[in-house]
Amino acid sequence: MDSAAVITQISKEEARGPLRGKGDHKSASQKPRGRGILHSLFCCVCRDDGEPVPSHGGAPLLVEENGAVPKQSSTQYLLPEAKAQDSDKICVVIDLDETLVHSSFKPVNNADFIIPVEIDGVVHQVYVLKRPHVDEFLQRMGELFECVLFTASLAKGPGRSASWAFKSPAYSPPHHQYADPVADLLDKWGAFRARLFRESCVFHRGNYVKDLSRLGRDLRRVLILDNSPASYVFHPDNAVPVASWFDNMSDTELHDLLPFFEQLSRVDDVYSVLRQPRPGS
Repeated sequence: MDSAAVITQISKEEARGPLRGKGDHKSASQKPRGRGILHSLFCCVCRDDGEPVPSHGGAPLLVEENGAVPKQSSTQYLLPEAKAQDSDKICVVIDLDETLVHSSFKPVNNADFIIPVEIDGVVHQVYVLKRPHVDEFLQRMGELFECVLFTASLAKGPGRSASWAFKSPAYSPPHHQYADPVADLLDKWGAFRARLFRESCVFHRGNYVKDLSRLGRDLRRVLILDNSPASYVFHPDNAVPVASWFDNMSDTELHDLLPFFEQLSRVDDVYSVLRQPRPGS
């Protein structure tokens, strides 16, 4: 199916109105730990000086069925070598659902994008809202960092909000049906140098974890922005937490985070900042 023929972008002048279907997420103040439909469509360790960093970056080792640890082969990283323009930049992994956008199967009057997603042979329309200040945020982040979109989403079927439903581990339609079209429409500046999806996650204790040690970057120069702590459980000291977003059009979190990211872009070691006590912590 030609994505250009089925993806609809809605202008704010054409449609204004409150987001409907808020009850879909009323009981969820943050992402469910088991990623739900949009979430399902899409999914360093620095020790004290002198202490060696494990080759597995603190993540649990994969084992064979007989309990043996498989022999290590040449490491296959998730990212290619950084481009020349990004060689001196910190790598920032950025989540999609409830971090940059919120999506719903229920029609909303002020949707920014409408994405068709086929589930079990039935095409459903997914209504996507952009978080306030996301355009300003992505444009500046693309200038400051090597940005990587990393989403662990799948698809389950209409019922709750699409962002919740795409996180269910029970269903897995191709990520290109949702995440790629959204990223194409969202990222007007080419901020994302790469896109990673659920198949790049590690399934650990019921959650799809984004294992930063597999990126192929120095973990002292890696950050992750994600509304779900379960996504960065292997590397909490690399995380910049962000509140989950659903439909509050007065939200300023992305705008408010920019000065902090400006500061981080100038450090040699992100732990020098992120391991310090933070206000409110």
